[in-house]
Amino acid sequence: MGTVAKKSPVAAAPTSEVPALTVVKLKPRVDPAPKVDTRVAVVEPQPEVLEQLSEATMKSGDDDEPLGGSSADALFQAGLDALRTGNVTGGIEKLQRFASENPKHTRADNALYFAGLGLMGQGSYVEASRSFQQLLTSYPAGDAVADAMLKLAECRIRLNQPKDARVLYERVVAAYPGTSAASLAESRLGSFASTAATGSP
Repeated sequence: MGTVAKKSPVAAAPTSEVPALTVVKLKPRVDPAPKVDTRVAVVEPQPEVLEQLSEATMKSGDDDEPLGGSSADALFQAGLDALRTGNVTGGIEKLQRFASENPKHTRADNALYFAGLGLMGQGSYVEASRSFQQLLTSYPAGDAVADAMLKLAECRIRLNQPKDARVLYERVVAAYPGTSAASLAESRLGSFASTAATGSP
């Protein structure tokens, strides 16, 4: 008897046909793009603060290394630029961040001073006082100390603390004789004397 060869199973042909592809054209939605708030609060600093800021920034750049060498320098410059262009809140935040993150930088005291000027420009005399006081405490040998004492005294006057202001003016006269800061402090002390004589506040 012969052997019967087994046939290998053959795959069954598919019984269903592959459906034809259908092209569907999608129409773009006509919905408008969502509105994004791009407004930035711009507060124009008081003219005298703006003038002092310009003078002070020119003085601060003379003796130190040029700006732009590091991200810290870029942050400091961005803070000054923001103050100059009217973004006072943004400038203050950048300068305070710079001072906080770079306490040993040669411009840390200047950052606190300019932040204080910006706060004065906004009429925030309590916060400005804190900035100037931090400068005096942390950087007693800094180049912005005399100016910070004058500005702190001005804040004290605005906060109705004339005795504290007088003490600060006297300290400037004693510590910085012959300087423009001392001359300004002496004239302010003279106005205290004339105010006391006339009895006006």
